[in-house]
Amino acid sequence: MNQRVIKSLVMILIVAMFGFFGYSIVTKGEHTDVGDQAYNFELPNIDGGTTKLSDYKGNVVILNYFATWCKPCKDEFPELAAFQKDYGDKYPLLMINRGETIDKVNKVTKNNHEGMNYLFDYNAKVSKRFNVTGQPETFVIDKKGVIREHYNGAVTEMQLYNWVKKYED
Repeated sequence: MNQRVIKSLVMILIVAMFGFFGYSIVTKGEHTDVGDQAYNFELPNIDGGTTKLSDYKGNVVILNYFATWCKPCKDEFPELAAFQKDYGDKYPLLMINRGETIDKVNKVTKNNHEGMNYLFDYNAKVSKRFNVTGQPETFVIDKKGVIREHYNGAVTEMQLYNWVKKYED
């Protein structure tokens, strides 16, 4: 390679790095994670209404980000449904879908509707605030609204139960 091409590539790399770091600094305050107060969102739900995180104030709440095309998400659906059935009255489980339609979610989750709270983050605004990078991703929020757990990957009913029990008091 000639020296001019190498210098150009290095310059492009340096500009890109500064751009990335600048963007990170500017958007840092918009993200929440473990130890932060959870962003109080309001999202459309599968019944046609809206659901706010603040509706569950004083409860330990679980947020689970999923997609209908996601294999690990499909694999964890039975575990989440079992948790909802056994503990959902005490520990609300909010299933949040990014960018898919209600019809699509209805079709894929038809066997997992009983008591499940499906919400829709169409423009990914809320997922950006929670710094969601994929799916499935699960968050546990304590009774004071603080994010206590953030887990990437499929979860089991027992994992969820063990997490919520830690923050019950």
